[in-house]
Amino acid sequence: MKSEQVYSTKSFNLLKLSVILVFIGRAYQHLFWDAPVRAFFWDENLIKPLIENLFNVEWQTYVTSVTLDLFLDNLVVGFGLLYSLCFLAVIFYKPSKKVLKYLILVGSIGLVFLAFLLMKERFYQFAQFFEYSLQFAIPVIFVFSYKGWVYNNLILILKVLVAIVFVAHGLYAVGYYPVPGYFLGMVINIFGFSEEVSKTFLLVAGVLDFVVSILIFIPKTAKIALLYAFVWGTLTALARVVAGLSVDFFWESIHLNLFQTIYRLPHGLIPLYLFFRMKNEKLNEF
Repeated sequence: MKSEQVYSTKSFNLLKLSVILVFIGRAYQHLFWDAPVRAFFWDENLIKPLIENLFNVEWQTYVTSVTLDLFLDNLVVGFGLLYSLCFLAVIFYKPSKKVLKYLILVGSIGLVFLAFLLMKERFYQFAQFFEYSLQFAIPVIFVFSYKGWVYNNLILILKVLVAIVFVAHGLYAVGYYPVPGYFLGMVINIFGFSEEVSKTFLLVAGVLDFVVSILIFIPKTAKIALLYAFVWGTLTALARVVAGLSVDFFWESIHLNLFQTIYRLPHGLIPLYLFFRMKNEKLNEF
């Protein structure tokens, strides 16, 4: 199959849409809200030796610098502009357009750095990094999906990424890592459960995350497991908006939480794409 044909078929558009949503969601976040860049640039153990020894600037002077604060604000906006260009690049992408390919790859590197920052902010809880693995990997998969090895192993690659995301999410839900307060808050706000019932709900959901991560690799159970992953991945993405919705401040609450839903929607769309690929039973076609 010619590379240009790969990017123009209908089912492949689910993967394309997923990449677009990741970049739109992150652009939205960076342009209107914030990103944890200060978790890196204000890390005394990591940055202080560089600042004091290489630049001969005292640490206190550095961290209280108005210039640094302005630089970090502009850096966040800069990443937002990068991700904005990236989602446009995905829309118009063809393998023959090298500039668009490199732009998308740079955007993916930015997403890896963001995942690292989010992990660092959580005291290096590795599951936090891997929870975003699907988001930073699918742009790379998208631009190389017509290449021999990626093309021939696309189903397996995406299944592995889906499994990693669900396992990472499950580790928080079952309490291996401290259950995030916003996990409990979302369950309580949406369902009206007590805190104890909410913890039990999350425990069950976490166990199911682990189970699904195994079942998607078993031929007889893969399709039903992928359907569950589609439903659950989509619901957990939408929960960000629903849980934070305020009747009195409707549009403000939508604006506050919408970006989190947008960049998480691929957690449901990629399993749906895999379901259709397996249902068609033509793994050599898109």
